[in-house]
Amino acid sequence: MAQAVAIGARRRTDNGKGAARQLRLGGQIPAVIYGHGREPESLTLVESDLEHALKGLEVGSAVFDLDVEGSPVKAVVREIQRHPFKAKILHVDFLEIHAGEKLTIQLAIHLVGSPEGVRNGAGVLDQVMREVTIRVLPKDIPTRLDLDVTDLRVGQSLHVSDVTIADAEILTDPKKTICTVVAPKIEAEPVAAEGVEGVEGEESTEPELIRKPKAGDEDEGSED
Repeated sequence: MAQAVAIGARRRTDNGKGAARQLRLGGQIPAVIYGHGREPESLTLVESDLEHALKGLEVGSAVFDLDVEGSPVKAVVREIQRHPFKAKILHVDFLEIHAGEKLTIQLAIHLVGSPEGVRNGAGVLDQVMREVTIRVLPKDIPTRLDLDVTDLRVGQSLHVSDVTIADAEILTDPKKTICTVVAPKIEAEPVAAEGVEGVEGEESTEPELIRKPKAGDEDEGSED
């Protein structure tokens, strides 16, 4: 397991959208912690501290050492709510964890290497899945899942069934595809429209005007 990330937190009693808005304006982030055997508790985190702690972190599999006004709590992030248009964090949900209690987390997948089918077959590597769901003890949580794709040829794939994670149970459907090397797309040559020639000798595609002759038209241009 990777080293836990330490961050401070304070308890709060003022809930609701208005209170949360005021906290954000003051550089604080509202949060909540819950878990087996405890009531949900509202917290606040310093926004700059939280952003620093999350930088370069695989949040789904990271363990946090929360210092709640002097009371240490180990937790994982269950959800981070962000602003729909900005990168700003709006709210964080923490789940308290215990050493002997397994938990279910999302583990990020990282593809390592350049596939044979890309290097020598002009194929394209398509990553279908970005994470797998695992059940694991806190002490055995891996930092992330690295998969070597170097030997993949065009048309070959990696599935969940190809993955093993030490001391963890993979809950994701083993038949699901993680990544595949697809053949390059061949663009079809444009087909000239039937009846259309080049600039010289081009046939007109405009409809011919056909009308019924009016009386006297047959005598136009004739001498009296």
